[in-house]
Amino acid sequence: MKRVVTRKLTPGMVLANDVYTYDSYIKLLDKGMVLEDKDIARLAFYSIIDVLVEDDPVEVVEPNIPTASGLSYSERLKESKEFKEFRADFEECASRFEHAINDLINNDSNFNLDNMMSPIYGLLKKGRTATNIFDMLHNLRMYDDATYTHCINVALITNILGQWLKWDDEELEIATQAGLFHDIGKLMIPDTIITKPGKLTSDEYSIVQTHPQRGYEILRPINISTHVKNAALMHHERCDGTGYPLKIKGPQIDRFAKAVAIADVYDAMTSARHYRGPMCPFIAISMFEDEGLHKYDAEIIMVFLQNIVNTYLLNTVRLNTGEIGEIIFINKTHLSRPTIKVGEDYIDLSKCPGVYIQEII
Repeated sequence: MKRVVTRKLTPGMVLANDVYTYDSYIKLLDKGMVLEDKDIARLAFYSIIDVLVEDDPVEVVEPNIPTASGLSYSERLKESKEFKEFRADFEECASRFEHAINDLINNDSNFNLDNMMSPIYGLLKKGRTATNIFDMLHNLRMYDDATYTHCINVALITNILGQWLKWDDEELEIATQAGLFHDIGKLMIPDTIITKPGKLTSDEYSIVQTHPQRGYEILRPINISTHVKNAALMHHERCDGTGYPLKIKGPQIDRFAKAVAIADVYDAMTSARHYRGPMCPFIAISMFEDEGLHKYDAEIIMVFLQNIVNTYLLNTVRLNTGEIGEIIFINKTHLSRPTIKVGEDYIDLSKCPGVYIQEII
């Protein structure tokens, strides 16, 4: 057997022991389970750093299913002028953000908040809808996200979530800044820890958990909203008190931090890895729906889930059974389990245990 960090797990790996949450209150997965994407997402959801797996994985054969044109939706999107323009704008934004953040960390007088935010708002304009932006993000991230690109993703998602919550323009500005700055403290954690391929020691894990406080300290002297500073400090807090670093509960957590927490986890679970494309959004939605309602603000998480699933209505999907169909109806009581039209048949996933959406194609 061998120990593998969660971010390097692949479908087909076999667990060598039972997996529990760090407080040992909840058993997550059983020994001998053959991992699927949804299982890996669950481990990420609970911030499990690594697990023991057997030396020999089970081969997982993914069917290659072309569209009528011979190209998948993702492939056709990447060839579009709209996507190429978004990618160029995003890469320019990431470059400018990296330089600006370094100026901020180094107390450089050249730091200018308006100049930093301008390209972020540029990505949100040009007639782009929430559906357009989520489409672009899921197809743009074909590599491990660096902290800089992750922060931009979270800024965009938090802005859209704020729109869905009907926040006013000032609140949307704060939400976008909160998303952009939330992980700045990670840049103060040594790369040897952040990129370590093996199991983190207890001391190393404790260092990782200092990044919210470090981010807050960087932002504290800056002339920026207190909500933005709180989001850096509180984005790993959970409404049930299981988060860190303060272990505070719902009423004590800044509402902007609550929104950023959802955007942060959603982006982390749907980000690409070197061994696979972005994880299916419906797997992430399922995690929130099944296990996140007590961890996140009830109003904010429900608004997020109800709106995010609607962006995928009429999309073509592949089920874990290999069947291909179209999402035609969202089940409001089971948001991650819509009704799919497969040929002339209709499959209500809310009534089909064990069947789920594995990929949007």
